[in-house]
Amino acid sequence: MKKKIASEEYLLKAQKLTKKQAEQLYSRMGGRLERRLENQKIIPLEALAIQLEKEEEDLKEWRERFAQLKAQKRKTET
Repeated sequence: MKKKIASEEYLLKAQKLTKKQAEQLYSRMGGRLERRLENQKIIPLEALAIQLEKEEEDLKEWRERFAQLKAQKRKTET
């Protein structure tokens, strides 16, 4: 699997996070990303940026699936 690197856009977003927001983001981090951070293969800012990007991608996918389900439901109701 290819290692994900943080984009400039998300690095800037991660820099703007408050301490509380960063802690909440760290708490949702898991798996390989958390291990890369613990093993000091990436810096904390980069880990935050990667997690932000991942969560935004997941949210986008969820919204698309939800919209499809709503469209299907409307079709079956008519």
